[in-house]
Amino acid sequence: MNDTHTTDEQLRRSLGIGRRSFLSTCTAVAAGAIAAPVLGAAPVHAATPAAADGGTARGHELVPADKRGIILYTVRDAIGRDPLTTTLPSGFRAVFEQLARFGYRQVEFAGYGQHANAPGGANLESVQGAKLLRGWLDDYGLRAQGNHGFIPPSWPLTSADLDTFKKHLEIAGILGMAHMGTGGDPTSSAVKSDWDVAAEKWNALGEIARSAGIKLYTHNHDAAYGFLLDGGPLDAQGRPTRSSGLRKLEYFLTVTDPQLVWLEMDVFWAHVAQYKFRTYTAHDGSTQTNIFDPAGLVERYNKRYPLFHAKDGVVNTTNGMGYDMVPFGTGVIDYTTFFTRVGHRNYHNPMVEQDNAPSATNPGQSLEHAAIGYRNMAALRRK
Repeated sequence: MNDTHTTDEQLRRSLGIGRRSFLSTCTAVAAGAIAAPVLGAAPVHAATPAAADGGTARGHELVPADKRGIILYTVRDAIGRDPLTTTLPSGFRAVFEQLARFGYRQVEFAGYGQHANAPGGANLESVQGAKLLRGWLDDYGLRAQGNHGFIPPSWPLTSADLDTFKKHLEIAGILGMAHMGTGGDPTSSAVKSDWDVAAEKWNALGEIARSAGIKLYTHNHDAAYGFLLDGGPLDAQGRPTRSSGLRKLEYFLTVTDPQLVWLEMDVFWAHVAQYKFRTYTAHDGSTQTNIFDPAGLVERYNKRYPLFHAKDGVVNTTNGMGYDMVPFGTGVIDYTTFFTRVGHRNYHNPMVEQDNAPSATNPGQSLEHAAIGYRNMAALRRK
């Protein structure tokens, strides 16, 4: 792999960034990468014995080189733009090449569409399209680790939904994925009985996925870490209105089969949940406080979390979320502590993500931010 100087020079040239501007960006990133956590970061704990696996001794890399990944949603504008109108990387093949130059070794898909003028055409959601994508991944030394794809909306499953689900599993297999998932919650409800139904469905889908050699996962935002309604007075529809303090996704983990259903924690949204969901009304009507600890949940269910979204934020207490998204490593979320606590660095697959990386005025920004995210992930060291 090229050294840092060569990688920076390739990035600067390919994105049309002047040297002075590029170096200014690097300086800002370096400053942000060491910023102390201000809001919502989990308290520092000593690493558990499980965290002390090979290679996490003091000063060693927290994320091994072959585990550094990115979800392609971060660079969706680059994948979707017309290669006939720009010299910037465009379409899957060119973007794969650029991500590999940065140093990435894994990608997570967010669908299989690109611009019609890119090699392979607009829609690669097919067996032939998957074979084409797999060839490009192999060419650039990348591995597909997951996809935010199709989860059947029906339950019980319709024949059409089952066929589509199986098609996506076949595509995942061709791409070499160990995991396939979705970007939505198992249910949008807060009521325990609805989560029971969702668990039944996901266990069944997980069994189908396992038969195809794929681990099925759900990716969640902040709402799934809100409190489960599981007791107290019933509303007019006979549904509970109060909580025991158990969070919805925590309950889901207890009622799904650990051999069939996995999860991908978006660490940013988990910290948003930490900010938002601090109190609940107990069964007896009292108000209780319970501060969510994202790393603590992973510690308790470590092997259920094969993937993470590594997304960063800076404090904003005026937007209702507690944070604004920024490039990975330039915010206040303490990833050094998070990755140290959860350990198992050769098992977890962190994917850099930044929802707002694309820019209407700077077409090279999303790839620039992808490069920043890679360097900051590679720089993480155990304290």
